[in-house]
Amino acid sequence: MSLINSFISWYFKRRMSRIEQFRSSPTKIQDQLLIDLLFKARNTEWGKKYKYDQIKSYEDFRERVPLQNYQDVRPFVERMLKGEQNILWPSDIRWFAKSSGTTGDRSKFIPISKESLTTCHYKAGKDVLTLYCNNYPDTGIFDGKGLIMGGSHKVSEYNNKAFVGDLSAVLLQNAPSYSNFYRIPDLSIALLDNWEEKLDKLAHATFGENVTNVSGVPSWNLVLMKRILEITGRNNILEVWPRMEVFIHGGVNFDPYKSQYDQILPSPDMRYMETYNASEGFFGIQDRKEGNDMLLMLDYGIFFEFIPMDEFGKDNPTVLPLAEVQTGTNYAIVISTNAGLWRYLIGDTVRFTSLNPHRIKISGRTTSFINAFGEELIVDNTDTALKTACEKSGAIIAEYTAAPVYLKNNETAAHEYIIEFEREPENLDDFIKILDDELKKLNSDYEAKRSGDLMLQKPKVVSVPKNTFFGWLKAKGRIGGQNKVPRLYNDRKYVEEIMKFLKE
Repeated sequence: MSLINSFISWYFKRRMSRIEQFRSSPTKIQDQLLIDLLFKARNTEWGKKYKYDQIKSYEDFRERVPLQNYQDVRPFVERMLKGEQNILWPSDIRWFAKSSGTTGDRSKFIPISKESLTTCHYKAGKDVLTLYCNNYPDTGIFDGKGLIMGGSHKVSEYNNKAFVGDLSAVLLQNAPSYSNFYRIPDLSIALLDNWEEKLDKLAHATFGENVTNVSGVPSWNLVLMKRILEITGRNNILEVWPRMEVFIHGGVNFDPYKSQYDQILPSPDMRYMETYNASEGFFGIQDRKEGNDMLLMLDYGIFFEFIPMDEFGKDNPTVLPLAEVQTGTNYAIVISTNAGLWRYLIGDTVRFTSLNPHRIKISGRTTSFINAFGEELIVDNTDTALKTACEKSGAIIAEYTAAPVYLKNNETAAHEYIIEFEREPENLDDFIKILDDELKKLNSDYEAKRSGDLMLQKPKVVSVPKNTFFGWLKAKGRIGGQNKVPRLYNDRKYVEEIMKFLKE
């Protein structure tokens, strides 16, 4: 290992002692963090409204402050976009992460404070390297450069001092200058608005570099790597970047993309590291070699609460602090942050794989499920079942989405999958049977509804041409890292949009 690698690895490993602190004392760390957040925000408009100066415990906080979604906080955010300050958080907020989550038409503007930049997002970036170096002390990633595909930003229409953009763009724009030494491409490319132009320029600007690590969303990085192979005429990315050793990914479940990455990065030594970051905050990092669950990061200025999914949507749902969660249960995440989001539902669901320390896996979205007939199918189920179906049938999936087929006229109830195959299964009927059988094993409610074909028939699969999902996203003006294909939806909106797109 080079001298510079040795020094940087040593620097990041110093952080491990702090990580061990919240691993061993999670409740203490979270309780103190909540008190600190309330104290700092006590004189904001929000803090005065809910009398933060009188809150002495978590129980007081849970009783006094209602749960929030984006529509609840939107009026406050719009005032902040126009330049008002000290509303949700005391420090000036000039940056907002524009988030669409899936391909929905309405954008959300998430406030980014200087505290959330430094003690959450940038701290998390360092911790990714800390944990990676701890697991792989022989790493050579600092001998080359890291590729980060940025977003875009522009001056807000509300106020010439307020800026909005993809989270990645906000982070790149505010990053310390020394980080540019190890990161490519330069900002003139990373912050381009036109994604097709950006992908082409990214490919040309990076294929000659010594890239050792790539970070970002699996789907869009896969598109970039395929473009690089087109330009260079190489067979795989390791022929372009021979010292590439790790892909640090987040944003969507990696399992549906793993087989494609195995083809494009064909090395048993290639490493993959899962992270859980969102516009609202950075929540989890894979902290061990084995498994792909993530350590819940508890000292980033984020206080966590959890709603069991069987309580979600009720007028007064049960809400639990970290100390009361259990493994194996699906929870909706509730966060309070050092950017002024209070008891905010981010829309993701997780399940705990471990309580000592607290490790999680993303199981889906609160809006990304199919429960048209009481089957309660979640993305974690379909991702796992499709992965098995691919392994047994020789198929590779590029993208997919699914929706219910409702009982009407002569149609029988079922689930319909639109799948863009990178490689078709040898026999589609066999693929469907494996998918169906795996879903029955994973979900007892689905199995019950499939019993005897009385309620649900076997799944329907529509195979669509390559680049269908990319073309559909492009037609909607939704190309870019923040835009994701909705895996499951409880009505047929997206399925019918895609089929209409194909016909037109």
